[in-house]
Amino acid sequence: MRRTPESRVAKAPAFEPPRYIAIEGPLRVGKSTLARFLADRMHARRVMDCEDNPFLADFYREKRGSAFRVQMYFLIERHRRVQEALAAAGTVIADFLFEKDKIFAYLNLDNEELKLYERYFERFAAELPRPGLVIYLQASPEVLRERIERRAAPGESRISHEYVEEVARAYDHFFFRYASSDLLVVNTSEIDFVNRNADLQQLLRRLEEPVKGTQYFLPLGGG
Repeated sequence: MRRTPESRVAKAPAFEPPRYIAIEGPLRVGKSTLARFLADRMHARRVMDCEDNPFLADFYREKRGSAFRVQMYFLIERHRRVQEALAAAGTVIADFLFEKDKIFAYLNLDNEELKLYERYFERFAAELPRPGLVIYLQASPEVLRERIERRAAPGESRISHEYVEEVARAYDHFFFRYASSDLLVVNTSEIDFVNRNADLQQLLRRLEEPVKGTQYFLPLGGG
């Protein structure tokens, strides 16, 4: 059988996702949900952020000295989890970016505490590779406050509106300058992929395409 010109055209290779993907964003923006779906879809190892920090309750109560203890515990635990996951074979999906630890350090630590913190941060950061892709889930402070109140997790009711706004601004500032990895910025203020499957599928379709440099995705809300 004679081959047509179309049959002689080689098919483009399928998109090969990076081996190490990190998902970031403020509290209740949907990091863990997206990481779970991506890990299932890609048969990847999922690395969860630390949610059992024993010093967090004291921090929410604004107990003296608790911020430094919280920050150092997160730093050490996040480093351990990423390092162990990357030592194994296969794709890794983390619902946090190791470098984001500095966002909260600069928000919560005083100058002397920062000097000590940065010595450990630089040492730990040098031991970890950069992700091939970072997904930054962005949302307005108003949307974040609404989701925090809806979730009503223990301890989070103590988080002030001012602190939520401060964190949201700090994240935007951090990722505006971020250039260490390919970066996809996803505005989630108009979608709710945690509770609406149509919104989730829209986001997953975008993630089937490659990301080069910094790109932005502003999905349409599902209503």
